Amino acid sequence: MIKAAKKITQLLAVVSTMSLLGCGGSAETETKPDKIDPQQPVSDWALVWSDEFDGEAINAQNWTHEVDCNGGGNQEKQCYTANVENSYVKDGTLSLVALPAEEGAALPFTSARMITRYKADFKYGRIEMRAKLPSGQGSWPAFWMMPTDEEYGEWPRSGEIDIVESVNLGVAREDGSAENNIYGTLHYGKAWPNNSSSGQAYNQESGVNPADDFHTYAIEWQEGEIRWYMDNYLYATQRQSKVRYNSKDEAVGLAHKGWFTEYYQQLSGELTTFWDTAPFDKDFYLILNFAVGGDWPENVNATGVDAAAFGVGNTFDVDYVRVYQCMSDPETGKGCDTVRSGYDDLEDGLVEGKAPVPLPPSDGVAKNLAIFDGELDVNWTAWDCCGGTTPAVIADVDKGNVVQFNINDNNGTVLGFSTRDGHFPEGFSGVSSPFDASPLVDLNGRLSFEMKVITPPTSATTWILKSESGDGGPNTGDVALSESSEGAEPVIGQWQTYTFELAFLQDKGLDLSAIDVVMIFPAWGTGEGAEYLITNIAIEGDVGASPELVVFSDDENPSWPMWDCCGGSTPTVELDDDAHGNVAEFSIGAEPTVMGFISRAANTDTPAPFDASAILSNGVIQFDMKVTSMPGDAAWLFKVEADNNASSVELPLTDSVEAVVPALEQWQTYTFNLSDLADAGLDVSAIDVLMIFPAWGAGEGAIYRVDNVKIYDPTAATGVNTLFAEAPAVGWALWDCCGGTTPALVADDTAHGITAEFSIGAQPTVMGIIAREEFVENPAPVDASAMLANGVVQFEMKVTSMPGSAAWILKIEANNNATFAEMPLTDSVEGAAPVSGEWQTYTFTLQQLFDAGLDISGIDVVMVFPAWGEGEGAVYRLDNMMIYEPTN
Repeated sequence: MIKAAKKITQLLAVVSTMSLLGCGGSAETETKPDKIDPQQPVSDWALVWSDEFDGEAINAQNWTHEVDCNGGGNQEKQCYTANVENSYVKDGTLSLVALPAEEGAALPFTSARMITRYKADFKYGRIEMRAKLPSGQGSWPAFWMMPTDEEYGEWPRSGEIDIVESVNLGVAREDGSAENNIYGTLHYGKAWPNNSSSGQAYNQESGVNPADDFHTYAIEWQEGEIRWYMDNYLYATQRQSKVRYNSKDEAVGLAHKGWFTEYYQQLSGELTTFWDTAPFDKDFYLILNFAVGGDWPENVNATGVDAAAFGVGNTFDVDYVRVYQCMSDPETGKGCDTVRSGYDDLEDGLVEGKAPVPLPPSDGVAKNLAIFDGELDVNWTAWDCCGGTTPAVIADVDKGNVVQFNINDNNGTVLGFSTRDGHFPEGFSGVSSPFDASPLVDLNGRLSFEMKVITPPTSATTWILKSESGDGGPNTGDVALSESSEGAEPVIGQWQTYTFELAFLQDKGLDLSAIDVVMIFPAWGTGEGAEYLITNIAIEGDVGASPELVVFSDDENPSWPMWDCCGGSTPTVELDDDAHGNVAEFSIGAEPTVMGFISRAANTDTPAPFDASAILSNGVIQFDMKVTSMPGDAAWLFKVEADNNASSVELPLTDSVEAVVPALEQWQTYTFNLSDLADAGLDVSAIDVLMIFPAWGAGEGAIYRVDNVKIYDPTAATGVNTLFAEAPAVGWALWDCCGGTTPALVADDTAHGITAEFSIGAQPTVMGIIAREEFVENPAPVDASAMLANGVVQFEMKVTSMPGSAAWILKIEANNNATFAEMPLTDSVEGAAPVSGEWQTYTFTLQQLFDAGLDISGIDVVMVFPAWGEGEGAVYRLDNMMIYEPTN
């Protein structure tokens, strides 16, 4: 939609000095000449604006020259001018020229940048240019768009659309071939320097160079989608992110990771992330420019700037710029799509964006939090608000490790414990993790701690508890310790316990769903000289086991009856072998059907949809199946539905963890990870149907039995020693032996959540997780002796930066390195070498490690690393590290 000739005050604003960041990035190149068979633009495109450059001079009604020496925000080497030497029209072509500057100039080159701001602004449509691009090391031509009014905030919150840009065309690449990539890119997200971009490189075919001849470059921009074209071939598509919601209408993930933006909400004033059409739903203007050098071109190909490449013979030549409007729906730009097969496939034309995955809401499951019990929770810190002290962990003769707090003067401070970003000390490796205590209220929920005052304040005071939630939001206010369940005042030199019921704190104003600060201190301004100790601070209740649903085991669950959707049969309970006992039997006749278990009001008086949110990261749906009559070669399927079929996922049984097809008269186990199902679109908060069946219409004659159907978290089972899942286990710590780095906790995908990230620099090192006194208080080595016959050490790993061809190693030590076992990851049960960017599971049997010399009675170090001295540049993540005995 064109907007032309705006206010004269806006026009005057354009010629002031400007500095726009942008026009940068890189992408993987994907050339598919065999697919160049595009559908031609449909007839509903109507030309609404163009410049054919047929006059004798640049049309000032269309374009304004920017005049500055700001380097484009990218450390470029040109001053932009309005001089005819740098931009002119001749023989129906606009030419932009980069030239050497006069001696003593501010920058070594001059060039041109032309914009249509306040003269021609557009929202949606087909924006097209026919041009021949310049070549040479340091050349950086671009045709791009910026937001007219920056309604979402500073760059790139309001967005940037790079229609086409190139760098160093014709210059040799590492493989000796001539550079011929073009790039289509979006910039968006958080304010610089935390900005994001995504895009794709493209070269039409080997030997074709955009600097040798004219080509047509375009985007088709509609509400929620932008597509990139070269010579009418669609090579990239980007879309707004698509948020997944659960049955409670809470954001739980992304069905498509696309663009996003972050801006301040008008009503609340809060900086908020949005996953909708913003920022690409406002007016944008056009930009043509020819940059010299800068952060991108100077660091690739031959590097630097080749001055000989810039002169009158190397120009950015534009035949025309045209803008079309989709007349089918001008308000959204939809209905004129020029597409081809594969354009919306991640393996082909669809680009994955950089949108952050929305943090899942509280799972509503009651769990306890030990903030300090001899050591701090990995995501909490001891904190002095305003007094300038650093709380310390010291040894107490009665309680072991405790936290020591001091107040040096009476200027006023509060002290305690925090999991808020702004309170973390330098080098802190945890992440902000507000605690949802609301499910504990009905479970005798309480906040408790032990305190001993060593030195009282110099003046009389009231000792206070104050807790906050939501980054300084709802709080308890100042609550005297004498209001605790014990009702006691501190006694000098004595350990005392203080307990506050969560219901009481809620009545005081605390939002229990996001507790992020707990403070214990003398009243403000009265604490000078105080020294006191705190330990065993916890938020807890009478919590039961991890959520688990047994759908069928020896008998039908009344809330989950057996079910034949459409075939008219009645599934039965039958007796099978000693291992399985009673099982569910399903039979399919001539009528097509699907069968399984259901928990809906139409099928049972006591429906009980299962909320698996609490076990999303590690939970599974698992069942055993035996086919007693095989229906030909039909594919066997597993389908899960949730919230009355508001969401569902259907997969072949071969997509299970076991990846096996059913075998006649043979019991087989099938396991599906909840995280995989969620990523495929299932709302795990209200699972109400599980189906196992031969493909629709192909199942006649099938008879099959199902048993041990359950949804549960196998890592929560008794006897599982979890060394890392979301955080190191109590008594274990992340560890870099010799490289001087601090391993970090980093969020990854839905399946893995918080993971341990390790980075290796120039210093050789080994890294992993450790349970020894010099690295962790109260170390907790694992005695796996009882599991020798069947036990395993298992973990998951993803390499995000691969260090050349180094061999990857597992090393496990025991009893302060009295014994150890070391072997390549390829000796694991899986036998696979790491693949960059992929999560992979590695399993080593305890027997295998024992045979290699490890004393499994005192395992205290587990290391995973590239071979010594070969790991420089490696970045990798570990998760779900366990020592346990598998049940299957």
